[in-house]
Amino acid sequence: MESLHEFSFGPSFAAYANGSVVDKVPPDMKHLVSPYWNQFPALEPIWAKLLCAVLCALGFVSWCGNGVVVYIFSTTKGLRTPANLLVINLAFSDLCMMLLNTPTMSINLYYETWVLGPLWCDMYSMFGSMFGCSSIWSMCMIALDRYQVIVIGMSGRPMTTGLAMMKILFIWSMATIWTVGPVIGWSRYVPEGNLTSCGIDYLDRGWNARSYLILYTIFVYYTPLILICWAYWHILATVTAHEKAMREQAKKMNVKSLRSQEDCDKSAEAKLAKVALVTISMWFCAWTPYMVINTLGLFKFEGLTPLATIWGAMFAKTAAVYNPIVYGISHPKYRIALKEKCPCCVFGSTDEAKPSDTQSQATTGESTGSSAA
Repeated sequence: MESLHEFSFGPSFAAYANGSVVDKVPPDMKHLVSPYWNQFPALEPIWAKLLCAVLCALGFVSWCGNGVVVYIFSTTKGLRTPANLLVINLAFSDLCMMLLNTPTMSINLYYETWVLGPLWCDMYSMFGSMFGCSSIWSMCMIALDRYQVIVIGMSGRPMTTGLAMMKILFIWSMATIWTVGPVIGWSRYVPEGNLTSCGIDYLDRGWNARSYLILYTIFVYYTPLILICWAYWHILATVTAHEKAMREQAKKMNVKSLRSQEDCDKSAEAKLAKVALVTISMWFCAWTPYMVINTLGLFKFEGLTPLATIWGAMFAKTAAVYNPIVYGISHPKYRIALKEKCPCCVFGSTDEAKPSDTQSQATTGESTGSSAA
């Protein structure tokens, strides 16, 4: 009877009176749990319910939002450009992350501990990390593409379908390399926080685990961050310099604007760059707390608590929700396509202001000057 009880759900995972958060862990998971967590009492059940409600809300928004992004960009001819393959890849990564994380973590929050066994702990952690890595490197490639279009311009290498597919292959190669390691023995995936989620073992003091975490942080967080900041620094500098030169030249000619069709196209590219910049900024806001938690564990900080770490992991999942909202608000062509295929999802006008050519703008400026005289 005792052996049957060990494999049953529900009461068998109930915490002992005045026990720690570790008391709920099933026998097959105990060897993966760091002794560090023994000092913390089990969380109040209300926290598990609240976390589960937040997770389900995030999951629902992400499924709908990213699913719509993938559908719209894939089925709208005007949006099926090589550069937008990177956008589709980003939405696909975010969608897959929440398709995996939401039901898995919800089950464990219901039982208030990890009940799905060591194998699923590895799979959950590996694929969750893989989709997160794919997302940030997709954003990095989007930023570099904006750099090519806006800063280098016609002299740069044009984005083709083949080049886009090569970049996507690189993205998934990076994601695979840096997330398979713990499964094959370089560090490991373990339950973390209140033990309802699994992730990289950032509490292990051995150099096997610490070397992995250091290199993982460098190549999955800092390297794309540096590349993105570098690209957008040059993008903003180029756009600012161009706009300043246009204003000065227009002032000399006593006209309102010298904006040509080429300039309008460049302005549209700049607007798309701003959309990407907002998306990337929000991604780093979401993932930075979790990165800080990993870094604190790496440097033996003793102040980590189950509640703080699980909220850090939960906050990271909001990154999968931001992208479709930002595109829905800011991407003009996406809004037009969305209004055609799903009108109830679009609020406000989708009309784009279309500046006239240089001659008409100059004429307008001269006419205005004549009328004023």
